[in-house]
Order: sequence, then C-alpha cells, then structure tokens
Amino acid sequence: MANIEQEDKHQFAPKKFNMWVFVFTSFMFFAALTSGFIVYSGGHGTGINIKLPAIFTYSTIIIVISSITMYLASKAAREVQFGKQRLFLTITILLGVAFFAIQSYAWLVLLPGMGIYFSNPNASQSFVYVFIWMHLLHILAGVLLLANTLRGTYGNKPQVKNLFGMQMSSIFWHFVDIIWIYLYVFLLLNQY
Repeated sequence: MANIEQEDKHQFAPKKFNMWVFVFTSFMFFAALTSGFIVYSGGHGTGINIKLPAIFTYSTIIIVISSITMYLASKAAREVQFGKQRLFLTITILLGVAFFAIQSYAWLVLLPGMGIYFSNPNASQSFVYVFIWMHLLHILAGVLLLANTLRGTYGNKPQVKNLFGMQMSSIFWHFVDIIWIYLYVFLLLNQY
C-alpha cells in the first residue's frame, strides 16, 4: 500500500507543476491586460469614466467567503472528515456559481444600461469587459474543477488522491479569488 501511495505522489508532481505553470501564465496574462490598460489610459488621459456598480462589492464579498469555505474543505480533507469536506466543497461551488451569476448580471444588464459597450470609443471601457469576461472563464473552469473534486469524494478513492484533488482545486480557486480582488481594486482605483 505504501508503494502505491509513493507511486501516486510521483505521478502527481508533474500535474501539480503544470497547475503552477498555468497559474503563473494566467497571472501574467492579467498583468499584461492591466499594463495595457495603464499604457492606453495614460496616453489618452482617461480612466474607465464610470463608477463601478455596488453589485461588484457584493460579488467580491461572495468570492472572499468562497475562499474561506475552500480552506475549510481542504482542512476537512486533511482530517479525513469527508462529510465536512463535501459540505464545504458544495458551498464553495454554490458561491462560485453565485459570483458568476452576479458578475454576468452586472455586465449584461447594468453596464449596457450605463452606456458602456465593448466597442465603446473609450477603449479603457473595453478593457474592463476583457478583464471581467476572462476572469469569468477562469471562474467557470474553477467551478468545474471543484465539481470534479466533489464527485471524486463519493468514490472509493485512496486518500492520497483525494488530498491531491483538493490541493489542485485549492491552488486554482484561491488563484481566481486573488485575481478578482486584484482586478476589483485595480478597477476601483481607475474609475475616473
């Protein structure tokens, strides 16, 4: 049994490395987008020229809470408390779906109502669409990863594989949470 767990750990190392590479490249992608925004707005002397709707504050609170529930799910997995692990993973997934829904609502209803469109003459506002929709793609991927991890807790899976799934999900989910906080603060600082 110990040999099997050791083999599993060796098979997991490349997958974990790939996850970190993906996280790093995604971080660089968002850094490039925000850098492009800064260069464009600095050259044109404009920010996004809107006040962000309060709904973004609510979605930020939701994603911060989801990071806490993800931590609690990981802790429960390490303590071999599968019931708690499933509960907190389910809550994290629901919070991720709520975040996605609120963000979609804000962009599909509120911002076009404010006259902000992707093809707006003020390209700074177009950047905002790219920030948010690219982040939502990451959220969607994170929710799918969490759902797969949750599904894996119902099988007769060895604990080493369960913990690995939780580690991968935690890395990715905390990353998307941190990226949203970065984007939210960035947008708040560049409202006008």
